[in-house]
Formats: sequence, structure tokens, C-alpha cells
Amino acid sequence: MTKVMICIAAMMIMCSMTPCESLADVDRIEVNHLSVTNTLVRVDSDRHYLLLPVQESSDDARINVLVDGNIAETIYVRLAKTKIDYTVPFDLTLYKGKHLSLDILTPQSRSSVREAKDDVCWKDLKLADSFDTDNRERFRPSYHHTPLYGWMNDPNGMFYKDGQWHLYYQYNPYGSKWQNMTWGHSVSSDLVHWTHKPLAIKPNGLGTVFSGSCVVDENNTAGFGKDAVIAMYTSAGTSQMQSLAWSTDNGTTFDIYTGSPTITLESEARDPNMFWNNKTNEWNLVLAHPLDHEMLFLSSHDLKRWTLQSSFGQGTGAQDGIWECPDIFELPVENSDEKKWVLISNINPGGPFGGSATQYFIGNFNGRKFIPDTDADGNVPTKWLDFGKDHYATVSWSNAPEDRRIVIGWMSNWQYAADVPTTQFRSANTLPRDMSLFRAADGQIYASCQPSPETLNLRGAIFSKINRSNIGKKQRSFPLPKANNGICEIVFDIDSRKAEEITITLANNSGEEVPMKYNPQKHTFSFDRTKSGIVDFSENFPATTIAPTFENEGIISIRIFIDRSSIEIFGNDGKFVMTNLIFPEKPYSTISFSSEGGNARLSDMKIYSINAQ
Repeated sequence: MTKVMICIAAMMIMCSMTPCESLADVDRIEVNHLSVTNTLVRVDSDRHYLLLPVQESSDDARINVLVDGNIAETIYVRLAKTKIDYTVPFDLTLYKGKHLSLDILTPQSRSSVREAKDDVCWKDLKLADSFDTDNRERFRPSYHHTPLYGWMNDPNGMFYKDGQWHLYYQYNPYGSKWQNMTWGHSVSSDLVHWTHKPLAIKPNGLGTVFSGSCVVDENNTAGFGKDAVIAMYTSAGTSQMQSLAWSTDNGTTFDIYTGSPTITLESEARDPNMFWNNKTNEWNLVLAHPLDHEMLFLSSHDLKRWTLQSSFGQGTGAQDGIWECPDIFELPVENSDEKKWVLISNINPGGPFGGSATQYFIGNFNGRKFIPDTDADGNVPTKWLDFGKDHYATVSWSNAPEDRRIVIGWMSNWQYAADVPTTQFRSANTLPRDMSLFRAADGQIYASCQPSPETLNLRGAIFSKINRSNIGKKQRSFPLPKANNGICEIVFDIDSRKAEEITITLANNSGEEVPMKYNPQKHTFSFDRTKSGIVDFSENFPATTIAPTFENEGIISIRIFIDRSSIEIFGNDGKFVMTNLIFPEKPYSTISFSSEGGNARLSDMKIYSINAQ
């Protein structure tokens, strides 16, 4: 080796060291620039992670992970070009004792290799034994589920078993924008406090891992063992197809069924949701046929071989966007002996206030075909599960005890999900919600969603309590807790009496506010976030959303959950629900009430502090 080569090798070793390391350590990162777009990075280390620098404004670099010269996996990372927004960890322990190289193709062309070498990522590749996941975001929710870092969208694959609620989700472990779809995994014993687990299902040769579902196979119908957890998900490669996996350790790790894919069609289909149908003694599955704006229904006796039975949806309901993330289940109708099936069809775009939203249909299902209920004119009405802008990909837990139907959604909107003012992570889940059915004054059956009883465990001390107060034209204000960035739960009743409209306003002393208006004549409740805080990151974010209140007496009961970047409103025992993101520069410090056209009455208001996680 020449002196020049020795110097270069020494520089490579020194670049990978921290101040406490010595040249005797084996850690080595070797960067070889092969062309203006191709770079080979060789890694020799016993460390846990290689930290990759990310710049969100960069395009994705394709990284083929080479192990002993063979491609083990392919990931996509927005490698930093001019500045580093954050780093993401690449797990080296999976390839310990192997010859590891990263064959990197950067999409940004350069005029020369010298110019390509100036990208800041090459100088800031680092080796580490740990990765800091401490919260660095002022808008990270305190009591809603979020990923430790990276991008999250659809919840999927949820099931309950042995006292644990399992929540899987669409996850990018290599950045805070959509890419590298993998099943992230968290577990909880109470639906509100979550423990993060290792990645559950990773991309393979069939493609990345899109949404799906899990069931507990109590009778070993698939042959993987009694009580095995079976997952069905979409493998998204060149085409979309449905793959099967199973777990014998309660969903911590999965083996991919070698017969995958188990469902292939001649057109795009995704997000399989399966369940055991006690009435037909077989497995049923609903599958989104997104570009045809419909859902497909299939049946099976062993979870491996499926028969297409029927379709539903073309020309029905909201049709302005693709249909995806389906769910179907039966529920009793309150105050009756009747039961009805609920078919959930998430849609993007085409929501009532722009972008993505969750629509649903009420009807009957015999294991083969879904027949929707119609209105008085013979039409199938479009119904919405949530009247905010930030409630999507809503699906339920399977195998829940006591016949509960508990749903959770992705708390964002595809219009601006990648642009919200966070970087360490993106997106949270809604609070878990117990669903039920009720018949409204118009004769139609609707779904209600109440915060799951477990959310009561979030309550701390009562910050303030108002038994009764008249509401008039002059605004009356009450303070909110200052602790934990103003997070709290507020409950109250309003009797509109002769008032034409009641305004409820959340505000801070910086002029940021959220006016909410209850109109007893129109039976509506609105939420205006146009001045709620930071709103300029997307032209689609400032908006007013409006919900029907499903009441005729001029009396409403309201529960408001305020987190650092979200507000969820549940009215009249969940008969109307509204979920909206907010990004105030300062926490809201007051809630105010006023009325127009006459006085109203506020009663039983309690403001609870919340036990921050």
C-alpha cells in the first residue's frame, strides 16, 4: 500500500470514530463514488446502527443492501444533499458477521463525481450503539399513539389476544414521509398507553407491505397451529396482490406463507380485511377494488384458498376518490332487537371537506353479498363516520372481548399529511372509539362513536367545575390548564333555549382561536380552524368543518379532547364526531361561550387535566 493509500484509509477510519474511540476499533465506513449518481458504501462494524442523514427536500435515493454480494433488501432514503434535517437508523445487527455494502443510486444528477462527493450525507454517515428517540417535537401528541420516529399512516392488522391490544400500522422507518411501507407494531393493555415493538412484517421480493388484517385462528383452520395469529396484507410490487403470514408468538414475529400471494386479480386491489362468520361457518374477506370504487367479498375455509363471491359500490356513495381500507361487522341497533351490518369504505379524495375521509354503509350481509339500506326515495345515502378533516383509514380490532367493536383511525389527511410542521415523526392515531348504531329522527340508522371507556384512565384532577351558567351575547371565558402544553378534556351540556346560535371558542393570548358554533335550528355543529395557529403549510389546511347534531330538543352534550396538535369532539354520546389537527404557537388558555338571538344555559362543565405520557 502506498503512503497516499494509507493516509486515505486512515482518514476513513477516523471519520467513523467518536472522541472516545481509538484506531484499534474495527469500525469502518468506506465511501466509494463510482459515478455522478452511484456510490458504494462499505460498512465493517460491530455497532448496532448506521445512522443515515436525511434531508426531506431531497428525492429518494435507492439503497440496495448487499450481503456477501447478494441483495438482501432495498430501501429508499432521502439522503441529505445540502443540509441534515435528522438521521434515521439502519440496523446492522441483522447482518452481523457478513460483508455488508450499500449500493446507493441517487436520483439527482451531477455534472461530475467531484460535485456528487460534496453531498453532506457522505461526510455524516455515523456508527452508533443507540438511536435517540426522545421527543424533540413541540407538537408531538401527549396521549395519542405515534411512532417513535418516521412516517405513519393507516392503522391495520389490529387484534386482541391474551390481555393485549395489538396495533400495527403503515410505517416508514427511514424517514418522515411516505415510503418503504412496513408493518410497525405497538401493544397496549389499556388502549391508551402503548409500548413500541420491533418491526413486524418487512418488504420482500413480492413488494412493500400495505394494509391488511389479522385474525386469531382458534380452530387451526389454516394449519399453522391452534390460536395462531394469521395476517393477510397487500404485497405492493409491480402489481398489488394479497399475501399471508402467520405468527406463533402472539404477533411479535411473522413467517411468510410460501404459497403467497394467496389472492391475485387482474386489476389493482388492496387492504384485505378478514373475519370468521359464525352464521356461515367460514372466513369472509372484504377487499378494496380502489380504482373501480367498490368492495369485493370473498370466502374461504382455510384462509389460503379464496373464492370471489360478489362486489358492492360502483355508482354508490361518495365516488370522487379511490375506495380503500375496508371493514365490515354486525352491530345491534340501540333500543331495538334489530342488528345491522356496517361496511366501512375509506375514500381519498372525496371527503365532505376535501381530501380523505371515512364513509360507511348500513345494510345486510349473508356471507356472500352486501345489500345496503336505502332512504325514503330508494337511494343509498352517503354517511360519514367523522365530520372533521383528519380522520381516515378507520378499521376495527378483531377478537375484541365482550363483542365490543372498537375502531381507530389515522389522524391526518392526504392533502397535507407530508407537510405538517413536524419532522422527527409524522402522524398520530385517533383515540380508540367504541362503535354502536342508533336510529335517528329521519328513520335512518347511523353509527355513533364514543371514546372507549379506557380513555377515562387519562383523566387527572378536575381543574375547574361549573355547575351552571347563563350564556348571553357577552362572551364568558374560563381558564384552561397550563400544564403539559394545555392538554385537557372538557365536558359540558348546553341548553340552547331561545338562542339562535351558541359560539364556543378555544383561544390563547396570541390571537389564535378555534370558534365552534352550535346552531339548534339547523341542527349543526361547526369547527373553524382558519385562525387556529400555524395554517400556512398547505392551502387545504385552513377550513371549517360542519357536523349534523342528530338532536331535536336544542340540547347537546359535548366532550372535547385537546392534545398538543389535535382536537377531538364527541357530541351527544358520539352521535356526531369531529377530528381536526391544530398547530397553535401557544397552547389554548381559555374556553369561552356566547350566544346570539337569546340566552342559553351551560351546565355540568368539568375541565380535567390529563395524565401526560
